[in-house]
Amino acid sequence: MYTDDDYIPLSALQHFLFCERQCALIHIEQMWEENVFTAEGRIMHENAHEEKFETIAGMRIERGLPLRSQTLGLNGKADVVEFHKKEDGRWNPFPVEYKHGKPKINNCDKVQLCAQAICLEEMLGVNIPAGALFYGKTRHRLNVEFDNAVRLETQSAAQSVHELIRNGKTPKPVYEKKCEACSLLNVCMPKTFDRVFSVTEYLREYSKG
Repeated sequence: MYTDDDYIPLSALQHFLFCERQCALIHIEQMWEENVFTAEGRIMHENAHEEKFETIAGMRIERGLPLRSQTLGLNGKADVVEFHKKEDGRWNPFPVEYKHGKPKINNCDKVQLCAQAICLEEMLGVNIPAGALFYGKTRHRLNVEFDNAVRLETQSAAQSVHELIRNGKTPKPVYEKKCEACSLLNVCMPKTFDRVFSVTEYLREYSKG
C-alpha cells in the first residue's frame, strides 16, 4: 500500500514505457514543454471531459471520472468510462482513453488503459476484461483485452516508476528516431548530453561557466 504522498499520475506509466528519461524529466525534474502533438492531445482530452454524464440505450457514459489504485499507488482521471448494462441489470465499466496520434509499437498506451481498469476494479469491486483506445490521427477505436500479460506489464511498470521517482536519478539520454516527436527534445538534448545525465545538473554547470 502507498501513502497519499507516494501516488503517481496514471500518465507516468505511458511516459515511462515511451522513454524512461522523459518520465524522469517530467516527474522528477518537473519539466514540461508543449509541441503540436501535446497541444493536440491536450485539446482532445479537454473535449473528452466536457460532458460529464450521458445516457443512451443500454449504456451510461461518464467523463473525467477520478481514478485511484491503492495497490499500484496511482491516481488520475479517465477520459471516458462507458457503463454497459448487462442482462442481470448490473453495469459493466468499459474505460476508453483518447490519444491524438496513432497506435504505438509497444504497449505504453495499453498499459495506461489497463491501469485505469485496475483503478476502477478496486474502486467498484468488479472485474473489467477490456477497454478501448481511440486514436485521433486514424479516427480508429482499438479494443484492448486486459489479459494476464498486460496486467503483469502494468504492475511492473508501476513498480518501476515508483522506484525511478524514489531514487531521484534521471537516466542517461539515448537518441532514437522517436525523440524528434517528443516535446522535451530541446530540454533533453539527447544528441548533446553524453556526460551529464540530469538537465538540472547541466543548468547548474552552465551557470558556473
